Amino acid sequence: MEATCNGSKGSSPVFYLVGIPSLPESLFLLVFVIFLLIYLLILVGNALILVAVVIEPSLHKPMYFFLINLSALDILSTTTTVPKMLSLFLFGDHYLSFSACFLQMYLFHGLNCSEAFILLVMAYDRYVAVCRPLHYPVLMTPQTNAALAASAWLTALLLPIPAVVQTSHMAFENIAHIYHCLCDHLAVVQASCSDTTPQTFMGFCIAMVVSFLPLLLVLLSYAHILASVLRISSQEGRSKAFSTCSSHLLVVGTYYSSIAIAYVAYRADLPLDFHIVGNVVFAILTPVLNPLIYTLRNKDVKAAITKIACPQNLGNSRALDP
Repeated sequence: MEATCNGSKGSSPVFYLVGIPSLPESLFLLVFVIFLLIYLLILVGNALILVAVVIEPSLHKPMYFFLINLSALDILSTTTTVPKMLSLFLFGDHYLSFSACFLQMYLFHGLNCSEAFILLVMAYDRYVAVCRPLHYPVLMTPQTNAALAASAWLTALLLPIPAVVQTSHMAFENIAHIYHCLCDHLAVVQASCSDTTPQTFMGFCIAMVVSFLPLLLVLLSYAHILASVLRISSQEGRSKAFSTCSSHLLVVGTYYSSIAIAYVAYRADLPLDFHIVGNVVFAILTPVLNPLIYTLRNKDVKAAITKIACPQNLGNSRALDP
């Protein structure tokens, strides 16, 4: 631990989450209610998908195995940040210890990196399903699927370590003010009284690797998929091939749209509040929309969730069958 700017050497700084600076306290309760409802939607929606895929035999396929990884990531990533936001807006609980702040930073960035790699693995799964359907059972075995998912989790959880460790050795005031609702890497770096240039550059490089490299590979997969689909002669065959990819495409679009919002909010000459809200949108938009997309657009998932949520309706419909 380096010496703090105005403190004794070795002392641990405390971080003060400012939240949204221009938000009047009279609106804190409203923001709390909005965030609470969104968080509950994230938990319930993703938990339903997890349970549906696990207990429904018809969903024991590679595509849905990766989907439950995505749902688990959404639950974990929002749980690292949203409860503290709720405490901030309801109780005015602005403080985080040094270790808690850096743990939150690591988990938030690591889990969101994992999501990018899981989306890439899902794109590969769709590529094999559409472009190499005869080889699908051989290429996408349970062992291969587990290895791909584990690689996505492990790689992404290792990537943020250098930036988090180096940022933890920066100098901070005894009470460091973070102009954010969470311990985002860039916000913590900006709260330091050390030279922020190296850490800002490192964070930018890691973001490029984590965000744009997977995006390029996803786009490459879908370029091959599009070429294969266009070679299908029947309209029905084309529609069926596209329908297997539509949910994943929407999720990818949502994920990278939220990244674009956060990036523009940081880089554009906008008030600080826009920077913070843009990053919060990135933190909660994809997790809340993923279950809705897969429930509304995927008939198999929708049927399995309906069976879990309304088993009596299923029993009644069977009883009416001749």
